[in-house]
Amino acid sequence: MDNGPGSARRLLGVFAHPDDEVFCAAGTMAQATEAGAEVMIVSATRGEQGQIRDPAAATRRTLGAVRERELRAAAAELGVRRVQLLGYPDGTLPKHRSSLGAAITSIVRRFDPDAVITFGADGGYGHPDHVAISGLTTQAFRALVRDHNRGQRLYQAVFPPRRTSMAEELAHWIAGSGQRAADRTALAAITLFAAESATMRLARDDVRVQWFPSGTCVIEPGDPADALYLILNGTADRLLEDPGGQVIQVRPMQAGDFFGERGLVVGQRIARVVARESLTCLVLSRTPITPYAGRGAGAGGTAEPPAAGPLRGICAVDVAGHLDRKLAALARHRTQYPVVPSMLPRSLLQSMLGTEFFRRIPGGSPDAAACRCAKTPRPRRPAGRPSPRRWHRGPSTKETVGVHR
Repeated sequence: MDNGPGSARRLLGVFAHPDDEVFCAAGTMAQATEAGAEVMIVSATRGEQGQIRDPAAATRRTLGAVRERELRAAAAELGVRRVQLLGYPDGTLPKHRSSLGAAITSIVRRFDPDAVITFGADGGYGHPDHVAISGLTTQAFRALVRDHNRGQRLYQAVFPPRRTSMAEELAHWIAGSGQRAADRTALAAITLFAAESATMRLARDDVRVQWFPSGTCVIEPGDPADALYLILNGTADRLLEDPGGQVIQVRPMQAGDFFGERGLVVGQRIARVVARESLTCLVLSRTPITPYAGRGAGAGGTAEPPAAGPLRGICAVDVAGHLDRKLAALARHRTQYPVVPSMLPRSLLQSMLGTEFFRRIPGGSPDAAACRCAKTPRPRRPAGRPSPRRWHRGPSTKETVGVHR
């Protein structure tokens, strides 16, 4: 039985940018270092073409140097002492296959790992730098095995669609605590986290930023109770209609307020929310948002999406015990993720980040049998909470908020 990359005595992670290591394998690396393994992280670039999501952390001129420091700090949170940046220009790795391949091969031979982690052939979600790193690392690993095969293992990080719904998890959290995004930093952080989660398929929600003109009825009684809204800008009114047909204002809402959570919890919309002025919202829907869909109680439900099949050939590594270290490493990448974990419920973070997935290529052969692996752990749903009625295989970000690189 393969116990996954975390069981290696010498573990090497080869990635394209600082922060790739967190989403691919941070929990696995923390698990390995805790067990006494020697772990090394290699980043081909310094990520100087990435986003600057905290203007106080870097400028375009300093971003590469700052992200290098962020990577070393994140590695320290995981117990990783060896970090090497190769300094190739960000966004150009497909143009440097020959020299980059030679550099990776040299590192692999010198470090002589028992296990190597890199991206899958698709680069996780198609990023050209990630795709190039995957191919070149796989070639270097195969060369190592050809020369000296002692059972080394290659693991390609994969990001299968998840069952987790951010809308559902947040709705129960908000309904139970009255939570709101208290300031602009929290608004930006939650929006970023949702967008990145859609890109990485960490949750199944349809994620978008949507604008509603003044006077628009955003939700009304009888609408499908599938979406959660976070007001990013503008104001709105939550209204109820009494048995006599009179409309009563329940409360005004402004930036930082959520709405739609009660419908998600109880399974039906009973209130009306109207944009008082121009309104911009982050919308998280657990089912695909269909253009021109009818509204109201007689409009018909959303079509049930097909159920996902089993994750064949994928190793699911439970890293929930190392979630705090993974989150600490993520927080070190301040220029990319100005996120405070306490802004989100622990159950959601555990569902989205508590398992890491890999496809093993034994002996370096792409056609070899995939590893035997544990079943994907499912988060326990607290008693009294309804199970999700529908889900779909992958979220689609309709309006880009941020792109992971």
